[in-house]
Amino acid sequence: MHFVTSHLPNTRAALRISALLALALLAACSSGAQTGGAGGPGGRGKGTPEVGFRVMQATSAPVLTELPGRISAFRSAEVRPQISGVIQRRLFTEGSLVHAGQPLYQIDSSLYRASAAQAQANLAAAQASADAAGARAARYKPLAAEQAISQQDYTDAAAAARQARAQVAQTQAALSAARVNLRFATVPAPLTGRIGRSLFTEGALVTGNQSDPLAVISVLDPIFVDIKQSSADMLRLRRQLAGGGAAPMVAEVRLKLDDGSDYGFAGTVEFSEVTVEPASGSVTLRARFPNPQGLLLPGMFARASFAQASQGNVFLVPQAALTRDPKGNAQVYVVGAGNKAEARTVTADRTLGDAWVVSAGLKDGDRVITQGIGKLRPGQPVKPVPESAPQRLRTSPPGGAPAGKAG
Repeated sequence: MHFVTSHLPNTRAALRISALLALALLAACSSGAQTGGAGGPGGRGKGTPEVGFRVMQATSAPVLTELPGRISAFRSAEVRPQISGVIQRRLFTEGSLVHAGQPLYQIDSSLYRASAAQAQANLAAAQASADAAGARAARYKPLAAEQAISQQDYTDAAAAARQARAQVAQTQAALSAARVNLRFATVPAPLTGRIGRSLFTEGALVTGNQSDPLAVISVLDPIFVDIKQSSADMLRLRRQLAGGGAAPMVAEVRLKLDDGSDYGFAGTVEFSEVTVEPASGSVTLRARFPNPQGLLLPGMFARASFAQASQGNVFLVPQAALTRDPKGNAQVYVVGAGNKAEARTVTADRTLGDAWVVSAGLKDGDRVITQGIGKLRPGQPVKPVPESAPQRLRTSPPGGAPAGKAG
């Protein structure tokens, strides 16, 4: 018992010392976390934030235009009768490909065959009369020279021979016309293309001057897209071209169909109409597209996007790097002198892909902050790194343990 009681005060002192050491160590860890975690989540306001930047370089950007358009056939021909008669047969399959000169309809030709035969007979009669009149004039000529007959008789005979020859020419023309009408009894295809439905059936009476076509043939490959652009936009573009603010360019045209899908082939602008439509105040631009699969059909609507000009001396700024001030002005943060964030007001009127097209407010070599701009303030010191460099989200205090492992 004497041994135990003699060491009891020393044991209590050791326990008090251990407790004090534990409290001191806990305080040191807490102090290190506060001072060494400036770059971590608990100490963002006390350290220098790390931001990513992109070096600006002047470039040129196409002026993209998206306009409504309507598809029309490359060529189109209406099949019409040139004589009157009853349709006996339809000689084609609706919706098929027909070739120029291919018979499409057969019209009853009995009357025209009879007219051709009559014209042939009239020609034979006129030729016989002409032969007789010519022979008479040939016999009268020497007799008139010998004064065996009067000169007037020979003059009358020669005139009758010329009239007979003229009658032959007239009947030959009538025969040609009759043969042409007989040929028109078979209605041919005026061009090679895809034919639509037949608007008249067998047994229908057609006339040479009717307003409705028998069918319509369209050439669908290639195909045209008529694009409507307002005259005001056209004038603005031409002023930019004249003032040097833009350069003309011939770019491909892309189509977006009614179902929202993109057409797989690109087209080119063929020409611009020289007049403005009074009703709509628009100018028609015609673009030509390949259509090997027949996907585009005349009458369809589509959205056409293309570049009519190229704007030079502009800068492409990522959309995430551009903000708006309370007045709605566009601004970006650049790395200024002394690595301090500087708010710069810029002119950004349009986008191109995922970037803003900035036409004023920046110059070559400016370092635009593209990453870490969420809580930046003008004049705030920053640690700039290229935007492609890996970003360090948490920092370690000098000489201490890495953030998140302290203690």
